[in-house]
Amino acid sequence: MKPILIVSTYPDKRTLNKIANRLVRSKIAACVNISKVSSVYMWKGKIEDSSEYVALFKTTLKNKKILKKEIAATHPYEVPEIVEIDVTSVNEQYYKWLVESTS
Repeated sequence: MKPILIVSTYPDKRTLNKIANRLVRSKIAACVNISKVSSVYMWKGKIEDSSEYVALFKTTLKNKKILKKEIAATHPYEVPEIVEIDVTSVNEQYYKWLVESTS
């Protein structure tokens, strides 16, 4: 079973905590890391500079599609960021925990 990382950004911590708790409780994600970031980006012809929360959703290949679907369905942004990072290496103990946490 391959480990998968999905990255997304959210406008506020409350919204992100709600989805993160639900996904971990339902074992779709083993863990969600949450960090506050400053983002500069182009949106509708205007440069935006805003605070956001970035989420690293940690899961396995078997849960990847449902995780992406849940993020898209519950995300408050008109165009949500849902980026998959290819994991090529993970230590054995963490991998075992990841699989157990999503099974």
